[in-house]
Amino acid sequence: MIKTTLVGGALAAFLTLTPAAQAAGPTDPQIAAIVVTANQVDIDAGKFAARKTRTKGVAEFAQLMVADHTGVNAAAVALVTRLHVTPESNATSDSLKKGGDENLAVLRGLKGKAFDKAYVDHEVAYHQSVLDAVDQTLIPSAQNADLKALLQKYRPAFAAHLEHAKQLQMTLGH
Repeated sequence: MIKTTLVGGALAAFLTLTPAAQAAGPTDPQIAAIVVTANQVDIDAGKFAARKTRTKGVAEFAQLMVADHTGVNAAAVALVTRLHVTPESNATSDSLKKGGDENLAVLRGLKGKAFDKAYVDHEVAYHQSVLDAVDQTLIPSAQNADLKALLQKYRPAFAAHLEHAKQLQMTLGH
């Protein structure tokens, strides 16, 4: 299944860290890179979906993803700039970028209802995986109180995105 393969591959690094990495967790600079990359992946998919879909609900959702995730990235960049933290690429951020590119490649080959279904299915799986990563890895690993607070602040928005995507999924006949 497209959603399982792409999202599973993109976020596998969150859940399949080596035992040493699990014990240590990602560093704050690595978390910053993960957050920015995860949001950018959804911004890119949202921009593409907003242009390609002909379904009003899908277009509105895609535009919401672009706006909300752009806002989260702006807040994250402002925080790391204020803290003088340079985001550090890592296996997870690299995997997220690769998975986002793979998702866009799949979406480019689809049209109509198949496109809408693939985009929305991916959004459901992606937001669930991101929430799991935020809860199980990113918040527990964040050492800086401001970074942890940022993750906690935006967690409800990611949960709302997941629920919105699930509702949209039902309207598309899933």
